Amino acid sequence: MFKKILIANRGEIALRVIRTAREMGVKTVVVYSTADEKSLPVLLADESVCVGPPASGASYLNIPNILSAALMTGAEAIHPGYGFMAENPDFAEMCREHGIVFIGPTPESMRALGSKAGGREIAAKSNVPTVPGTGILEDTDAALLAAKQIGYPVLLKASAGGGGRGQKIIRTQDELKKGFAQAQEEARLYFGDPDLIMEKFLEEFRHVEVQVMGDGQGHVVHIGERDCSIQRRNQKLIEEAPSQLPETLRQEILSAGVRLAQHVNYAGAGTLEFIVDRDGNYYFMEMNTRIQVEHCVSEMISGLDFVRLQLQIAAGEGLPLQQEDIRLRGHAIECRLNAEDPDKDFRPAAGKIEDVHFAGGPGVRVDSHAYSGYVIPPHYDSLIGKLIVHHDTRDQAIARMKRALEETVIQGPKTTIPLYVKIMDNPFYKRGAVMTNFLKVRMEM
Repeated sequence: MFKKILIANRGEIALRVIRTAREMGVKTVVVYSTADEKSLPVLLADESVCVGPPASGASYLNIPNILSAALMTGAEAIHPGYGFMAENPDFAEMCREHGIVFIGPTPESMRALGSKAGGREIAAKSNVPTVPGTGILEDTDAALLAAKQIGYPVLLKASAGGGGRGQKIIRTQDELKKGFAQAQEEARLYFGDPDLIMEKFLEEFRHVEVQVMGDGQGHVVHIGERDCSIQRRNQKLIEEAPSQLPETLRQEILSAGVRLAQHVNYAGAGTLEFIVDRDGNYYFMEMNTRIQVEHCVSEMISGLDFVRLQLQIAAGEGLPLQQEDIRLRGHAIECRLNAEDPDKDFRPAAGKIEDVHFAGGPGVRVDSHAYSGYVIPPHYDSLIGKLIVHHDTRDQAIARMKRALEETVIQGPKTTIPLYVKIMDNPFYKRGAVMTNFLKVRMEM
């Protein structure tokens, strides 16, 4: 096992990795920007290194500074968390060139799966269904021809995109003519890559994802699936495990996820995202080659520590699990506590937390880097923390989540907590009738 690792991230995920590493006797180094100088990860890590000013490009995306911090402190490996450098194959390759272990898949796997176009190709080779669509589109004329064949509405997607960003719904030929170049430019600005693909846009569907772990030698297990259908602007708000799919369909999707990950000899934690339409058809969307924000719900129903497994695999200790070893119990729900105002189109609400009290009690978990007096910087994601509950049944988990939400107090910024209380009371949510357009058609905003 490693003696020391560097965490190339911030906020709750940096703190999450620190906690498991400490339990394993592994020393931690955390990098930080000047905006995060007083954050909990910086205060709790064994060592901390400032890598730049608040802007992500000058700090958390600054590869030379991060690698220098690792070499200077003698870190043997780097855990990228999620976001920032987590799915950057060039960074993973540079780690390897400098004799530093990247805690995640190989650069080759990341390149193969990291683009949506590449993921579609591998899915086809793995006999996993995908939404009708295209590879990379060369120009507007190619897009117009593809849309005519697929049928409107269609979805333009940045091939290098992720996190719900870089997507544009196109409903007419005129919209496509006007929007193609704009979508390319947005993709270039967001992801440094203007390549676009096109898929048939499905108006209403569930978003279901399969959690896998692989040893890099072809051994892959799944740790169940999650339903992440409640979203705003294609970004997740509430996740739960297991999904409410019929068991036969559920098993088909789980098998498809494992099959695709095996095709690339996947190493570490990964998530395969699927959409499921009203008729029970499922389609592969993309693979996130990292740990997910919502990994906690899968940990709650499995009793496994995903960060511990990541470290063991990266250290060459293998994957100490067979599929039959994994037992999923009960139901878990996660609410992302965001500093946003749901009444004003989820406008970010950065600022000082005057006071905070997180819920507790049986079956309640809170992953957060926030504390009383902490100032939420405006430079990054609005996530304050995650509230996760677990109980024997979904109905009991919903009741527990409502209780925990009502017990949670965050004074200062506006948050998404009041919205989640309403959702827990919503009759459609209670009976599992959730699609990605839930907030638009099932909630009065």
